[in-house]
Amino acid sequence: MTSKDETEAFVWIWLPGATKPVVAGRLDQEGERLLFTYGASYRRRQSAISIYEPELPLQEGVIAPINGLQMASCIRDGSPDAWGRRVIINRLTGKKPDAAGVPEIGELTFLLKSGSDRIGALDFQASATEYVPRLAAQASLDELMEASELIEKGVPLTPALDEALNHGTSIGGARPKALIDGGTKKLIAKFSAANDTYSVVKAEFIAMRLASACGLNAAPVSMSRAAHKDVLLIDRFDRTPTQEGWTRRAMVSALTMLGLDEMMARYASYEDLAELIRHRFTEPKDTLKELYGRICFNVLCGNTDDHARNHAAFWDGRMLTLTPAYDICPQGRTGSEATQAMLIKGEGRASTLATLLAAAPDYHIKEPEAAALIERQITTIAAHWQTVCEEAELSPVDRKLFAGRQFLNSYALDGLDRHKPLQDAFRAARDILIASEDTRP
Repeated sequence: MTSKDETEAFVWIWLPGATKPVVAGRLDQEGERLLFTYGASYRRRQSAISIYEPELPLQEGVIAPINGLQMASCIRDGSPDAWGRRVIINRLTGKKPDAAGVPEIGELTFLLKSGSDRIGALDFQASATEYVPRLAAQASLDELMEASELIEKGVPLTPALDEALNHGTSIGGARPKALIDGGTKKLIAKFSAANDTYSVVKAEFIAMRLASACGLNAAPVSMSRAAHKDVLLIDRFDRTPTQEGWTRRAMVSALTMLGLDEMMARYASYEDLAELIRHRFTEPKDTLKELYGRICFNVLCGNTDDHARNHAAFWDGRMLTLTPAYDICPQGRTGSEATQAMLIKGEGRASTLATLLAAAPDYHIKEPEAAALIERQITTIAAHWQTVCEEAELSPVDRKLFAGRQFLNSYALDGLDRHKPLQDAFRAARDILIASEDTRP
């Protein structure tokens, strides 16, 4: 550890329906591990729930991380990811993470230095008795965009910009982003990055809109502009306004549900997640079909970044409920072949319809029903393509890049020889996407 490291932090939680947090317990650094202990007063609360089971069951005594992890994964869900860490490192050192002389920073420091409006229902404080939220200064989208560009360059921020951007350090992901208070709703703003070779935020907007059109439960999105650049706005689904204030919904990632961490993420499997859904989720039958639809759509839209932190569930202390879909972002492809971040069937993760059909029984879906579901998604993408691209004001260059490459890439047909009707539907839809670029006025 370095001199910048903290040695303990108190975990505060918003209980279901509450608008104010209570202290749940304490994290202590022991070597490379973070140990957790519930507070006695919290355990005595009639309304107390575990932060997440089986990782942190509501019990007396010190709880060590399971499965050889360095910290409970449900705690790590509330810690900043790549972008948030980059902002915090800039704040502490004024440098990029890979710059010379940047000290190693411990996990407790990241928890205590990140913004308090983090995803889910947890926050982390230095005190067990006084809750002091780390809130944002008011800033426009233009100012937030300016701040994110300075962070990318490794340039220290002014105090005002630093305070404004630090608000968003607690949310996940690697791309520049910030949290926005929209009055009656809260939003996540994703900014264009300096090294984008195409409009990544518009690609995500289009995918999210098409996912909704396909009948999937996806978070609402909209497009905006700041400093002459695109900004994607995503409605937050872990916050609910009430007359008394905002409530927060506890959430855990699929990585947590599967008992893994980032080092083991490559072993994350949709099969294992489906098994969890059958036994631990509300409405398991409908949830299995929803998850299967999301996997199919990821393959069709070219989202190969479907790692286990990009799937999540609400936790009420007893059962899990799948959250709306988020971070459906088509990825750039240099070749035709592609694989999903999570295993789909056995050791297979190929981004093909054949792999999807082979996995259908894991979701209690028969092959003909699965083929019909995939075909509906294919035809829906084609039917809504023109409208959604126009809504995004997508440039002709990006349209040409997305159509038939990220969206409906022909590699998806690999190994699908015995399903000619599905092949025909896919090729016809792909032709519509590509032809739409040639017929625009």
